[in-house]
Amino acid sequence: MSSAQKARETFRFPVRVYYEDTDAAGVVYYANYLKYMERARTEWLSSLGFELADLERLFGIVFVVHHVEIEYRRPARLGDELDATLTLIELHRARMVAMQDVLRGDAVFTSARVRLVCLDRSNWRPIRIPATLHGRLESLL
Repeated sequence: MSSAQKARETFRFPVRVYYEDTDAAGVVYYANYLKYMERARTEWLSSLGFELADLERLFGIVFVVHHVEIEYRRPARLGDELDATLTLIELHRARMVAMQDVLRGDAVFTSARVRLVCLDRSNWRPIRIPATLHGRLESLL
């Protein structure tokens, strides 16, 4: 991670591991880390003053995951209190890239690079991120 990335603000969303999150081996099922990251992205946008339902209703847009590179480093277990984090690292007209981790303290369980694309809900084609949101996101870089 570059020093510029370290200087960027990292959003943290607390997640507790429930029984339903674990597999037969008693560890978090791998796909659930993606759910934790999705929740963090939703809460991150909300913390910036942008609710997903409002973006869809007012601007006719949705954000979709276009590409994920993920690395699983260690297993989380039932009852663990984790944080799903997000750091915005790239912003373009119709897409953004975030680094996301699931961790406990400084111990990283999962890391991912997530590319999101802004789509027009009516035709599912890329569309510019609304100016008000784009401006707020630019301030994070």
